Amino acid sequence: MWIFYVLLLFMVIACIIAVQTDNLLSSIICVGAVGAIGSLMFLLLYAPDIAITQVVVEVLALVVMLRVTISRDITFITGDREFFGTVTSIVIILIIFLAGIEVFRTLPAFGVPVFSQFSNAASQTYITEGLTKTGAANIVAAIILDYRGYDTLGEAAVLFTSIIGATVILRKETRKQVESAR
Repeated sequence: MWIFYVLLLFMVIACIIAVQTDNLLSSIICVGAVGAIGSLMFLLLYAPDIAITQVVVEVLALVVMLRVTISRDITFITGDREFFGTVTSIVIILIIFLAGIEVFRTLPAFGVPVFSQFSNAASQTYITEGLTKTGAANIVAAIILDYRGYDTLGEAAVLFTSIIGATVILRKETRKQVESAR
């Protein structure tokens, strides 16, 4: 459980660096670190489907941000930052960090399945009635396709939308450039 505190601390540090740095490329790298750590936390919480979605969307978002940052002549913001804004940002990040620690403190110990404590939990229904209600040969397929069909459709829609968005933004020629070349 201590690993989550360490990962959360690294996420907070990366967020602070991303907000406070003047270099846009460093900021993008720190945002990528936050996404990668978030994906790692999903893996440690035994949610590989969410971790995979996080990685794919994060990679595509980073590619888009890099493309936009590098392809445009963006001037860097320099100068002194307001003291009040900096202090407010640090206080908000500290509050979020403490809230995260409290959430992890209230979670049950690892290895203790919460769903087994409730007889009417959805997971108990999946295990006891899944194969008979769905007629599937595999309980995992029954859960993914029958019980969690909309969730799976939503994840596929997010992946598809992010890929299409990245393709549109990263293409080299626009329609206007193609038409003007003719």
